[in-house]
Amino acid sequence: MDAFYASVEVRQDRALVGRPVLVGGQGGRGVVASASYEARAFGVTSAMPMARALRLCPDAVVVSPDFALYAEVSGRLREIFLSVTPLVEPLSLDEAFLDVAGSVRLFGPPADIGATLRRRIHDELELPASVGVAPNKFLAKLCSGKAKPDGLLHLPEENVPAFLGPLGVRDLWGVGEQIAARLERFGIRTVADVAAIPTATLHRIVGPAAGAQLARLAVGADDRVVIPYEPAKGMSAEETFDRDVDDPQVLRRELLRLAERIARRLRSGNVAARTVTLKLRYANFSTITRSRTLAAPTAEATDLHREVAEMLDALRLERVRVRLVGLGTSNLVPAGASRQLGLLDDDRWGLLERAADDARGRFGDTAVTRGALLDD
Repeated sequence: MDAFYASVEVRQDRALVGRPVLVGGQGGRGVVASASYEARAFGVTSAMPMARALRLCPDAVVVSPDFALYAEVSGRLREIFLSVTPLVEPLSLDEAFLDVAGSVRLFGPPADIGATLRRRIHDELELPASVGVAPNKFLAKLCSGKAKPDGLLHLPEENVPAFLGPLGVRDLWGVGEQIAARLERFGIRTVADVAAIPTATLHRIVGPAAGAQLARLAVGADDRVVIPYEPAKGMSAEETFDRDVDDPQVLRRELLRLAERIARRLRSGNVAARTVTLKLRYANFSTITRSRTLAAPTAEATDLHREVAEMLDALRLERVRVRLVGLGTSNLVPAGASRQLGLLDDDRWGLLERAADDARGRFGDTAVTRGALLDD
């Protein structure tokens, strides 16, 4: 999808059509989650600090993100994909791989399928999308990027060498600034240059693992299959404060909010977490994490908050300034997984949290909250 969050906001408010739109946090440390192409023309990019984005594009309209809306639209997008093939591998809310090898008899050649998908997304969701059609995942993703905005690029297998050769090394998956700089010191600037270098030489320049991958990608080789479903390995949430926080009670309250958010996501996914992780980023940008594996998996905010609060207390921060706080869960298991029940177990908090989920589902997210969060 093209500038997905921004495009959804423009669809919701037609007054934004043609205007530079930024979706993201509006506080002093907010970042750009999505920028419309009108804003990108000024040099604005995703993950850029909002303050810098507004210096580049002072006339931009800033919209707070509505992730519930984006998830709803993503669900409708997935339904369109599944109407073509069951082999859909989502990468995020707005991007997915589709294996259409088994669909050509019903829907025509792959390029026709891509064109049909773009047309349906435009007609049914009123959103722009870019499609890459190619023999494998690496090439398809590369083509979808080259097709932006709102285009389709089809790369037949016989055209792969001619297409890849002139591209810069940064177009290869996994090549960032450091690897690109290393390659350029040896005069390797294009994909054709990489393909011409012996693999052993690439190993010496960038290391065995990266060298082997670059050698494969430079000739368009990628044998990964489309995986239609892969269970979540973890869920996490974090918050960057507008101003550094040095009050442990404020940190504990923010962790409670994050615990509520994560617990609801765990319950909606019908999973529970065995491992809980606390993440802190200090004012000097150094980051620490602390993890704890639980005796029994949980999907309750009360349990999650108790664990991270104990880890926070153990750090004895006193008045250390904190820039970001995060809570993560991993080692997820099905919510109905067997567990040893304690004779004196009390499930009142669990019953209460599930009842709160029902109330929020009927009356909105603000229908029920905890007293500790009322000040916010």
